[in-house]
Amino acid sequence: MLAPSRKQPGRLEAASRLKAWARSRFSLAADATLLVSEIESAQAGFPPVSTVVAFWTAERKHYHWRIFKPLEEVVEDDLPPAWYKPALEVDAGRQCGCC
Repeated sequence: MLAPSRKQPGRLEAASRLKAWARSRFSLAADATLLVSEIESAQAGFPPVSTVVAFWTAERKHYHWRIFKPLEEVVEDDLPPAWYKPALEVDAGRQCGCC
């Protein structure tokens, strides 16, 4: 479920910063689609709010991961290392249920 929109100062800057880090970390083209979303979770063991990052490459491959923090608390070290990119790829035939 998507979290309700929170109009807090710095939110747009936090999203832009996270997108820039992801583009740099994974060497994404400027026109690659990249989304940053904050989601609420009612699942036991999950924090109440997480940040999800997803992107698609020119080869039409989809990648995503979840950071177990609200958007404004994410720091660059929370991103996975560049060498982990193949593990972030979503198999089109598989539904993950985590995000």
